[in-house]
Parts: sequence; structure tokens; C-alpha cells
Amino acid sequence: MRLRISHVTSYTYEEPVPYGLQQLRLRPKSRPNQTVLDWKIEIEGGKLEVGYEDEHANNVDLISFHRGETDLTVRCSGEVEVTDAHGIIGPHQGFVPLWLFQRQTTLTQVGPEMQKLVDALPKADQGLPQLHALMNHVLDSIPYSTDQTATDLSAEMVIYAGQGVCQDHTHVFLAAARALGYPARYVSGYLMMEGQTEQNASHAWAEAHVQGIGWVGFDVSNAISPDDRYVRVATGLDYGGAAPVQGLHFGQGREQMQVALQVQQ
Repeated sequence: MRLRISHVTSYTYEEPVPYGLQQLRLRPKSRPNQTVLDWKIEIEGGKLEVGYEDEHANNVDLISFHRGETDLTVRCSGEVEVTDAHGIIGPHQGFVPLWLFQRQTTLTQVGPEMQKLVDALPKADQGLPQLHALMNHVLDSIPYSTDQTATDLSAEMVIYAGQGVCQDHTHVFLAAARALGYPARYVSGYLMMEGQTEQNASHAWAEAHVQGIGWVGFDVSNAISPDDRYVRVATGLDYGGAAPVQGLHFGQGREQMQVALQVQQ
């Protein structure tokens, strides 16, 4: 399936910004099962300083603010051809050793509540059956809800909250999968939603490494493995390593951000 994507992120500041930097992971790569046919990034209120690949082989663009700006807009658009491989990415590649993906992070630590969730996992054979059971178990335990608006909850805090969005589901799945002995990683990207062209955020899901198969995707929030409606953009140990936009700025004024996203066939 060929997908056309338009992603606009706009920042408005109450006072002029003397200095600011933004780190963007918004440029998808041609990877197994997806081919980037066209992609461009346009910046208003700033400029591209450098582009590079990080330790996870993600495309990263570092942009700076024009001095004294009160508005910054980043426009991304392009087309990506995606093949449905039932979530299978294949063998591990890249600079990071596979064992690193079993490491707990601040957002994926296993506390008492996480351990209870892992202990309550229905019995299933190791490998794909166990991971699919885990995906369904996480969603059953933590219903999807946009009422949960915090962006920095750890897996343990998400379980206490009792509800979550895709980022929360992914962190809980990662923590549980690693506790079960699987290397697992966070994925940020795009999803074409049926009957909904306009969106206000990108999507997130997990991948776990299965012996003899390689990396396999699991979208807990939708209870499926990614198909040809999904575009992978960046991967990391958690949200912090795959966030679409991260940055800093100097100044006293408040910041407002708006996102306009379209994904369509």
C-alpha cells in the first residue's frame, strides 16, 4: 500500500526565544517491508543545522531557532510504500547489540504492579503465542483512553492509572516482555486509521525479538501486529529514544504546540 503523509508541528511562544534547538525523528527510512518514495522537511522560524543517524540507525535532524522568533513550524510530507508482513521485521541489524534491548529504563522498570501483571499472564507457549497473549493481556488490564493525558508516565504509573494511550501501552508491553526474557523496543511512526484522515498525534507500538524469526511488531492499543497501514519512523529503548520531537529553548514565555497530521492511501 502506498501512503501519503503530511505532518505539521507548530510552536508558539509568548515571548521571543533567544536560543532553541529541536531534535527531530520525523524522517522515515527505507527498511524491511517499507520503501520511502519521497520525503521532505520544511522549517519556518528556524533552520536545519545537521542531519545524522543515531545509535538505532534512526534519521535525526537537528534544527535551531532563528533568534528572537515567537513561532516555529516544522512541515513534513512524503509517500511511503508499505508491504504487509504480519508485523515481521526480520533479523536484528544496526549498531546496538541485541542484549541492550533487555535493559530496563526509567519508563519501563518492573515494580510491584508490573510484576503482578506479568505473573497474571495467561499460560502460552514461548515465542509468538506468549507475546500475542501478552499484547491482549496488557490491553485487557489497561483499557485505551484519551482521558490519560500525561506524557511521562512510567509503566508502573500507567498500571496505577488504570488506563492509557498507545505510548503507555507500549511501555507496559516493553517492561513485561523484557521481564519475560525478550529483547524489546519502542517504535514511533504513522498509522492510517480507517475513516479518519485527520489526526492530532503520531502512533507508537512495540517490537519484540523472537528467536528464529527476528523482530516482530505488536500494537497493543489496536490488538494487532502492524500491517501495511503502518509506517515505522524511529526505534529506541523507550519513548525518549524514539520521540518525534525533543528539544530545549531559553526564555520565560509559555510554549503552545499544535500538531496536524494526515495519513491516507
